[in-house]
Amino acid sequence: MLTRRRFLRQMALAGVGSQLLPYAGALNAAPRKQPNILFLFSDDHSLQTLGAYRTRLQDFVRKHRITPNLEQLAAEGATFNNSFVCNSICGPSRAAILTGKHSKINGFWTNGQRFDGSQWTMPQAFQKAGYQTALFGKWHLASTPTGFDVSEILPGQGMYYNPDFITKDGERIREQGYCTEIIADKTLDWLENGRDKDKPFFLCSWHKAPHRTWMPEPKYMDLLDDVDVPEPDNLFDDYAGRSSALKLQKMSIRDEINLAGDAKVTPPVVTSTPEEILASAEKSASRDGATFAEFKRMTDAQKEAWDAHYVPRNRKFRAKKLTGDALTRWKYQAYMKDYIRCIKSLDEQIGRVLTYLKDNGLAENTIVVYSSDQGFYNGEHGWYDKRWIYEESLRNPFIIKWPGVVKPGRRINAMIQNIDYAPTLLECAGIDAPSDVQGDSFKPILEGKTPEDWRKTILYTYYGRGAHAVKTHYGVRGRRFKLVHFPETDEWEFYDIKKDPTEMKNLYGQAKYEKPVARMKRELKRLGEKYRVL
Repeated sequence: MLTRRRFLRQMALAGVGSQLLPYAGALNAAPRKQPNILFLFSDDHSLQTLGAYRTRLQDFVRKHRITPNLEQLAAEGATFNNSFVCNSICGPSRAAILTGKHSKINGFWTNGQRFDGSQWTMPQAFQKAGYQTALFGKWHLASTPTGFDVSEILPGQGMYYNPDFITKDGERIREQGYCTEIIADKTLDWLENGRDKDKPFFLCSWHKAPHRTWMPEPKYMDLLDDVDVPEPDNLFDDYAGRSSALKLQKMSIRDEINLAGDAKVTPPVVTSTPEEILASAEKSASRDGATFAEFKRMTDAQKEAWDAHYVPRNRKFRAKKLTGDALTRWKYQAYMKDYIRCIKSLDEQIGRVLTYLKDNGLAENTIVVYSSDQGFYNGEHGWYDKRWIYEESLRNPFIIKWPGVVKPGRRINAMIQNIDYAPTLLECAGIDAPSDVQGDSFKPILEGKTPEDWRKTILYTYYGRGAHAVKTHYGVRGRRFKLVHFPETDEWEFYDIKKDPTEMKNLYGQAKYEKPVARMKRELKRLGEKYRVL
């Protein structure tokens, strides 16, 4: 056995004892406590609207202080520049995170399925290891959460206004107020009153925001009223030279964002005159039912606050009688402002939770993660929503703070994927993940050591089911190149992301790219076989 005395003697004989004296104290130090883990999660939060990321909207987001708390979290921790999902849609992304496995292996391929909670999951592993586990907010997996001591989840997508929650016992409770704030309240109440303060915790605070239909809370309805959100250069993309699937999608701002539900041209309330209601798009067949369901559950005070903002705005809109590109631009502004307003509330409520950790002596031994189930289109290619392998929805935010381990302010370029979260967080807590978990732990990367064999490519699969008519496709994304295959039509796309970051030029079939295309096809085959999905 190597005692402290023998260790120091051997080092002294080797002539290095004085250099290692700082480490001698560590031999007698008490073992580091298992860290608490706070997993903050949102739905559809794009990198473009998070000020910690260097994107086209970073200056705009920072100038208007949309995400100051998340930016502070990034300053105190690490930001992963190359974080990706394996399937860019809400439920499948959550299932991949819980299991550390690709969609085809964990059995949850698309929204509308039912997650099998009997299989191994990350929260079950934490629970078995003695952690207290809790979940508040969006679940969206149809099943009852397993592995959590306490859970209060939104049914389905949940509502922004006066949302219902389902408890672990199956009781359905309607809460009064704005969903983002209520989820933060539940998180804080559990931290203060619900947990055993002598045990470590794994706490999931999972938000609905900023998911469609982007219903802002009253205090932020006027935010950005006097400015325009910058448009992407490819807002009017015509999809020339690319797969036929791009023209068949049903997620364009021009055609699918509707005036009634999404753009809120239809007033919800009693304070609107009959003439205004008649003149609105209320009777349009093109409207989003979720928005109108929200309106029905609003209180009179909430409806009045809503009308105070939207009725005068809608009068101005109708007076302009916009058509064509001008109408698309107006819809882009309406969508983006409401989307960003929801993010402002999200950031504010996350800030409350982070402040609690600091004020109550929890910050130093708590790993804080912020992520979202995927990225989102903010007008790029003319779209909203997600699903595609293209950068805006393939990439998702990942920020992590681990005091004493992660160097503050780091920007990490190593490629990670959402199947990696489970093995990583478990290893950070000293807990083993089973061998069939497909993700890899990036704990060494957090510690400043990137393994030589760390991945240089990621595999993506989308199964073409559900809304928005996005066709089945799969592909591989490397550091520079991306290869995409649409099996239904046997069409291929190939992009040089370094030269063409907005993915407007399909290079597949060009002679000068034959070698990298062949190399990426081999990699696609290798990854498909490795993960048993292709």
